[in-house]
Amino acid sequence: MKRFALSAVLVLCFASPSFISAQALKGDHVEVGAFADYFHVDRTSPSLNYAGLGGRLAFNLRPSAQIEAEMAYDFDRSYTNTFTNGVTQELVPSKTHVLHALFGPKFQTGSGRFRLFVTGKAGLISFTTNTQNAPEGFKSALGAVGNGNAKFALYPGGGVEGFVGPVGLRLEVGDDVYFDNGARNNLRVSFGPTLRF
Repeated sequence: MKRFALSAVLVLCFASPSFISAQALKGDHVEVGAFADYFHVDRTSPSLNYAGLGGRLAFNLRPSAQIEAEMAYDFDRSYTNTFTNGVTQELVPSKTHVLHALFGPKFQTGSGRFRLFVTGKAGLISFTTNTQNAPEGFKSALGAVGNGNAKFALYPGGGVEGFVGPVGLRLEVGDDVYFDNGARNNLRVSFGPTLRF
C-alpha cells in the first residue's frame, strides 16, 4: 500500500502540470482554490469536530466536467458551547491532526456565474498525534502517510459556487467516509475562494 500510494502521488505530481497546460492552451479553464475545512468525526462519543485549511486544483475535461485534486489539514478542535444567551464556537489547538488527500471528478451545471455541482473522490485520510504547530505538524502528517497510518477514503459531496469574473466562492458539503474496521461516515464542510482562468 505504501509503494502504491507513493507511486500514485508521484504520477499525479508529474503528469498533472503538463496535462493542465495542454488544457489551458486549448481554451479550457483551470480552477485553483483555498478553503476553510470543518470535519465532524462521528466515531467517538461525544463526537469530535476539527477545523483546518486546504487547497484544491481542478481542470476542465469539458464545460460540465472537471478532474479535481484537493488536500486539507485539520489542526484545531472545534468546541460548541450552548448558553442561555446563545451558542458560542471556539477553536483550540489539537494534539490530533487530520490530513485529507482526495482526487476525482466534479460534475457541474455549465460554466455560468452560479453553478451547482456533485463530486465523488477517492484518496487517503491520516490521523496523527503531535504537539507541533500547524506548519510543522503538516510536515509530520505528510511523513506519517507512508508508515501505514493512512486509511482509504471515499468522498461523495456536492455544493454551489458563484463567480464574478474569474473570482468566486465555493461551499461544499459531503460525507468523508474512511475505512477502519468498517466504513466510518463523517460530515465534512468546506468554504472558500476560487480563482478560474
